[in-house]
Formats: sequence, structure tokens, C-alpha cells
Amino acid sequence: MATVAVSGAGPAAAHNQAYLESKAVKETRVLISELCRQFYTLGWVSGTGGSITIKVHDNSIPKPQQLILMSPSGVQKERMQPADMYVMSGNGSILYSPSPKPYPHKFPKCSDCAPLFMKAYEMRNAGAVIHSHGIESCLVTMINPMSKEFRITHMEMIKGIQGHGYYDELVIPIIENTAYENELTDSLAEAIEAYPKATAVLVRNHGVYIWGDSWISAKTQAECYHYLFDAAIKLNQLGLDCATPNHGPIQNVKGILGSNGNINMSTKAMTGDSNSVSDPLPSCIVLDIEGTTTPISFVTEVLFPYACVSVGKHLSATYDTAETKDDIKLLCSQIQEDVQQGVTGAVPVPPDDAGKEEVIAALVANVEAMIKADRKITALKQLQGHIWRTGFENNELEGVVFDDVPEALERWNALGIKVYIYSSGSRLAQRLIFGNSNYGDLRKYLSGFFDTAVGNKRDSQSYIEITQSVGVDKPSEILFITDVYQEATAAKAAGLEVVVSVRPGNGPLPENHGFKTITSFAEI
Repeated sequence: MATVAVSGAGPAAAHNQAYLESKAVKETRVLISELCRQFYTLGWVSGTGGSITIKVHDNSIPKPQQLILMSPSGVQKERMQPADMYVMSGNGSILYSPSPKPYPHKFPKCSDCAPLFMKAYEMRNAGAVIHSHGIESCLVTMINPMSKEFRITHMEMIKGIQGHGYYDELVIPIIENTAYENELTDSLAEAIEAYPKATAVLVRNHGVYIWGDSWISAKTQAECYHYLFDAAIKLNQLGLDCATPNHGPIQNVKGILGSNGNINMSTKAMTGDSNSVSDPLPSCIVLDIEGTTTPISFVTEVLFPYACVSVGKHLSATYDTAETKDDIKLLCSQIQEDVQQGVTGAVPVPPDDAGKEEVIAALVANVEAMIKADRKITALKQLQGHIWRTGFENNELEGVVFDDVPEALERWNALGIKVYIYSSGSRLAQRLIFGNSNYGDLRKYLSGFFDTAVGNKRDSQSYIEITQSVGVDKPSEILFITDVYQEATAAKAAGLEVVVSVRPGNGPLPENHGFKTITSFAEI
């Protein structure tokens, strides 16, 4: 007989028993059995290792009583039956244990992964968690035994990972293995907390934990992760670096990289220029756009006017699309706040029943005022990015960068230095400028893009967030280049190395500002 633990007696106990025998629970039992057989053929759960757990999706079950099904430990996954599953409450207590089977089967045991699975449920509100022992997930942690992270970029399958796109850098924390699986609980929880964007944690020489908001999301991401792990291993075998945008050769230039493959911070930059601003090589360079990589005039005289004259046409043409509805919702929220605070140029937006033309007219008036004031707000930047995308697609716009930028990006990339963009413009706008520049597509040299989603550029906390995202050991390993004194001050307060860009058209700097300055990236 199976063990069923239900609290109380009488109607309450019968009610709980009904949950355990519901259609949703039965279907989830069958689903886990099927998935375990599939994962066995993929090599993820061979030798009885690995596991999977799914939260039962049943609207008839109150959330405090949500059930979790979990495959048992030490069971041949390809021969697993629906009745073999453990049923647990939302807090991890066992409500149902499977019946013992005759020799040579082992006595039923709840998965050793259970405490780790519960952390993903608690901290990420997961709908399903997969623990794989796939060989790719083991080998990828051995490429650099000292690394605490796995990083890869510019691979199509990154798009299958929640919250990531092709140009993003995928970062997965690596924790150290222990003799017993449940001893990993604390380190896994620490990794989940430290990497809020991650949906997986690698365990060195062991495997990987992957979660999603449903079993489909978890399974899809697991397939993408294993593909990316395998790709990284094969790229490494070919001497190529999966963490660089162009997947160029792993740098092994004497004096540039140490024996562990990391940049030697004490090495002089190989430019032959003894007057270069920064002799030690940074691990990362973070670039501002306006006044740093790109003339201010391009933004003020080309991009802003284009958005200003196009906003009405864009809103009219795309008014009923989900994207524009989201833009309008964000704008209306900002406008309501502006009106309440008496911001100059802010006018109320009439309700939808006032008519499309009335709503658009009010939105245009507000957007024009926002652009005129050069406001660095998400609602405006998001809409501008969508308007500019149309301009680039129609060849009405072309990004502009200074002549020294492409050569510098190529040089830094060859030295293994990762380059990121941080601008008040949206990430979409950043990609458009560098993807459609007067020197062609420069995105292959860029490892990622940051916008005001990480915070205001004049707030030091924003640079702390970037430091944590790019994964350096110390903020001083990052060189930030900007033309704005207040941004330079904020970055310096966060511990970054800072250089101020002095370009034609840039505003004056305060006297005795105390920062090193450059007029060309060739000086870096």
C-alpha cells in the first residue's frame, strides 16, 4: 500500500485525499514518467541520476495547498511508472509516498534533490525544475576549473533562454560539488539570489539545475542549455572562445593572458604607445554612446527630430498592435505622474472612448515636450526605439560612430577585452545604431547592452549593478568611458576606472575635474 499522509480526519482529510487523486495530479504523474523516459534517451538521467519535479496546475486547488510532484531517487528513470512519484505540499512535506517494489528494486526514497528543488520553487516561483547529469553540463564546468561562471554569447539558442536574446551574454553561476546532494542547498540558494536573471545553476563535475514557470519552459530551456554547453565544449576544442561575440581564437598571446586563460592585469597594452591612458588591460570596457562613440549632433539633430516628426504617424499606423499598446500604457503612466507633479509640457491623455485621434494628439504633445526636455525616462526611450527601428528598416536612418571607434573595438576584441554599451537610450536603440552604422554592423564586437533598466546613469548603484552583471571580481577591472562629468563621478564612486571622452561638440568639463581625458579611442 502506498503511504498517504493527510492532516486531520473526516471531511477535511477526504478533501485533501481528493486533491491527491485529482485528474491534474494523475496527468502530471503520467507526464513526469514520459519526460523521464525522454531524458534518459538524451543522457540526462542515466544510472538513476538526475530528477524532475513539476508543480500541479489545477485551478481547483487553493494556492496554499498547491501540490508538487517529484520523481524518486535511485529509480531507473526509463522504467518509471506514474505511481512511483512522490506528492508533496507547497512547503515540501510529503503527502504521498510510492509503494515498495520487490527485489532487486530499492526501497522508495524521496529525491536527494528535493531541498534544492524547493529553493527554486520558493525563490523563483518555478513551475517545474529539472536536474540533469548530462555529460555536457559536467564537462563545461571543467574548461576553466577556477571559473565561477559559464558565459556564452552570440548563439542562436540563447534566444530559448528566458529573458535573453541573440546579442545578450548568457551567464550561469557555477557552484562546487559536495559528497551529498542536499549539502548543495545553501550554495544553490546563494547563486539563485546572486544571479536574479539566471534560470539555471551549474554544479561543477556534477550537472545542472534548470527551472521555468512551467514544465514546457523548463524542458525547452534545458534543451537549449545542453545545446549551448555542447557548443561551448566544441568551440573550446577548436581553440575558439564562446564568450566573445565573434567566437574568435582563445587569446594565448604571451604577456597578455596567463596560464589560466585570464587577462593578466599587470601587462601593458600591446599598442606600442607608452603614452596610453591606461597601461593595465581592463577585463571589460563600458562605453557611453552620445559624445563618446557617436557625435552628440547625430542624436540631437538626426535621431530626436526623426522621432519627433514621426511619433504621430507611428502611433496611428501601429495603434492596435500589442507593442504600441504597451508603449502607450507606459507613456500614460508617466504622463499621469508628470501632470500630478506639474511637469512643463505635460497634458492629460483622454480616455480611450474619446477616440483614437484625440488620444494620439495628446500623446504626441507629451512626447514632443519630453524630447525637447531631453528626458531620460523609460517610457520615452522605449517608444523612440520602436520609431527608430522603422527608420533604420526603411533606410531612412544610419548610425554614426567616430572614425576611431571600429578599429578600437576590433583591437579590444582581439585582446580578449569584453566591450559593453551603457546608454540612456533603450537597448533596442543601441543595437540599431551599432548594427546599422556608417562602418557596418559593429555588434559582433559588443558583449552586451545596458540601459536605464539598471538605473540612472548618474547613480553609482547603476554601476554596481553592471559590475555584478559582467562578473568581474573587482569594479576596478572595468573601464568606463563617458563624456558626462556626473556619470564619471558616479562610476568612480562605484569603484570603476573612468576616462572622460573629449569630442567635438561635447559640453565643457568643470575645472580640476580630476579625470583622465582622451580625444580618441586610439589612446586607450
